[in-house]
Amino acid sequence: MAKKVEIKYRTSLRVKLIIGIVMVLLIALMFPKGESIESEVAVGSIWIHDDLIAPFSFPILKDPEAYKAQVKAAKGNIYPVYLKKIDTGQRAIDSLKNYDKFLIKYIESSSRKEDSTGLNPTFLSYESFKTFRNFAKEDKRNSIQNIFTRLIFLPTEDILESVYHSNIIDTTQTPSLHDSIAIRTGNIDQIENIRDIGNIGSMQVKAENAIHKLPLTPEIKKALYEYIGHFIYANVIFSPDLTKEETNQAVSNVSRYSGIVNENERIIAKHDRITKEAKLKIDSYKAAKGDRVGSEGNLLQFLGKILHISSLLTLLVIYLFLFRKKIFHDNIKILLLALNFVFISFIAYMINQVSVDFPLQFLIFVPVSSMLLTIIFDSRVGFYCTVITVLILGALRSNDYTFAVMNLFAGVLSVFSVRDIKNRSQIFRSFLFVLIGYLTTILAFGLERFAPLNQILIESAFAGTNALISPVLTYGLLIFFEKIFKITTDLTLVELSNFDRPLLKDLARRAPGTFNHSMTMGTLAEAAAESIRANPLMARVGAYYHDIGKTIMPQNFVENQLNNLNVHENLSPEESVSLIVKHVKEGIVLGEEYRLPKEIIDFIPMHHGTTVISYFYDKAKKLYGEGKVDIDNYRYPGPKPNTKETVIVMLADGCESAVRSIEDPDPLKVENVIGHIIQTRIDENQLDDAPITFHDLTRIKESFTSILVGQRHHRIRYPKQDELEKSTDEKLE
Repeated sequence: MAKKVEIKYRTSLRVKLIIGIVMVLLIALMFPKGESIESEVAVGSIWIHDDLIAPFSFPILKDPEAYKAQVKAAKGNIYPVYLKKIDTGQRAIDSLKNYDKFLIKYIESSSRKEDSTGLNPTFLSYESFKTFRNFAKEDKRNSIQNIFTRLIFLPTEDILESVYHSNIIDTTQTPSLHDSIAIRTGNIDQIENIRDIGNIGSMQVKAENAIHKLPLTPEIKKALYEYIGHFIYANVIFSPDLTKEETNQAVSNVSRYSGIVNENERIIAKHDRITKEAKLKIDSYKAAKGDRVGSEGNLLQFLGKILHISSLLTLLVIYLFLFRKKIFHDNIKILLLALNFVFISFIAYMINQVSVDFPLQFLIFVPVSSMLLTIIFDSRVGFYCTVITVLILGALRSNDYTFAVMNLFAGVLSVFSVRDIKNRSQIFRSFLFVLIGYLTTILAFGLERFAPLNQILIESAFAGTNALISPVLTYGLLIFFEKIFKITTDLTLVELSNFDRPLLKDLARRAPGTFNHSMTMGTLAEAAAESIRANPLMARVGAYYHDIGKTIMPQNFVENQLNNLNVHENLSPEESVSLIVKHVKEGIVLGEEYRLPKEIIDFIPMHHGTTVISYFYDKAKKLYGEGKVDIDNYRYPGPKPNTKETVIVMLADGCESAVRSIEDPDPLKVENVIGHIIQTRIDENQLDDAPITFHDLTRIKESFTSILVGQRHHRIRYPKQDELEKSTDEKLE
């Protein structure tokens, strides 16, 4: 049931429509703004249209690089904004006074205690605290409060007050790129050089110098250094918000326009060369025209984009419907194509958002898409998809004709480079083809537009990067697509044709007769497929694996019975048929276990189709009577072959076996047997489901005859041939 549902969705027309609609909408959303979808112009090219007259007045946009430079300069002229905290000094002095009182009380209480060696609860170090306490004990005539107030605290308050007469900043907050700052007091800014402004460290040094002049002992001075340092703070604070506000204001003051084009003024004349200034006017005109379009116009424009993309994709759909029906009816493959178009369009969209003075458009890897689709499908599909891809990308690049031609040439050359690929390393020869494609078109358009040499060299460098990376990406993505979408490419088939593959090694070791039969069939199938333009590699690999089920019980099949002992002589016809048919099911199980592609597994049942096992059917009729035997009990389960390749393997299987049994073969006998086998399959309606013609069958017959006659030709007998054919045991007697 689940398999039927899977098949239904895989072929459903509704699913195709959903995939198509989603793909078109996603690509349409990536299109540039309305003003950008007119034809792109390049500096140095010739304006081939009629005189372009401004239908309305509009401002001229500045050159993007010039505008960026002005914005950068405007930002550089903005000083970091600092706020002056006027009350910081008074708050610090008040804090000092309050702490003075606390410290005096604590020293008085600790002096009355006999054990005064405990740790103090203040921010002072123990050494400083002990110095203050000992100083108080030395003068017994005055109270501790009088001593500290007169000799220590009053001078400290005066020093702290003088410190706060200066501006103090925290240097860790100061932006390093500026040597001056703006100090804002209220609404007034004052520009000051940072070198002329004090900082916390320098103010602490100033305070220490003042303390040094007091008539106190060095120990007391040292304690006061530590004490006063805790009350020196920055009174000029950096404000990132105000600085950002000033910067934004400066940037907004930079005009985006360098002039104006008045209504009815000529923007550029026919056959004039497009200069940098003319291009700015043309681009400004397109931008202004886009801004004048309302919501209704935007909706109509989006509808136009959808029709634009749909018309391009319709060409591909028609081609697939007429000439690649297997792709058209398989929604998995349609989804793969859709993902390809959407993904590469997304890359183009992202690169369009990057505004740098480098040719990043060469990093849109069109050759990767071309090579992937060629390897996965074929060169014609790769070519058609490349054409559609570059047309879509050209539109995404504001109808960039140059871009479209460059990628069309490079993409098509990459298609030709992998059209007959036989191994993965062959992908890397595409580097040369892609590089030649890009360099040729870069040189052509560069000479046409009088482009400077350095621009041509830069574009060539980016194109070389594309050519170098494309084969690597193709290789990596190919494995991804093969695994995720379960697609069998020619590269997969080449790997499966290696005789070191486990299934083929088992077949050669356990069923050598079947293995030799399969190898001969592979040669027949490959030659026949080439003659009718089928897939030769698919036919050959299908022939190699068509009988892998015989490795389970090889002795049940005559080609593997080397001792001339036939197990079927002692079995009933129906038992023999059961054993013979069983190898088909066992072959399918083995194929699925070893993860063979579905296209190869299909050869296992289809090479027999629903044919009758005639030897045992005739034997049953002789044993039971013709009227008592149901012919359907002696048929293979099918299905019938449905591709040219499976038809070829079915015919090769019958013809190779029949010709091998001919005694004294000659060309006429071989041709007659092959013709009879093919006609029998036609009469049994085994070829009805396959897209094969009588002309194809004639070519297949000629191909089989040529090879089998060559393999079964007579050889001359060597001298003493009779003696060579005698057994060694007979000679020893």
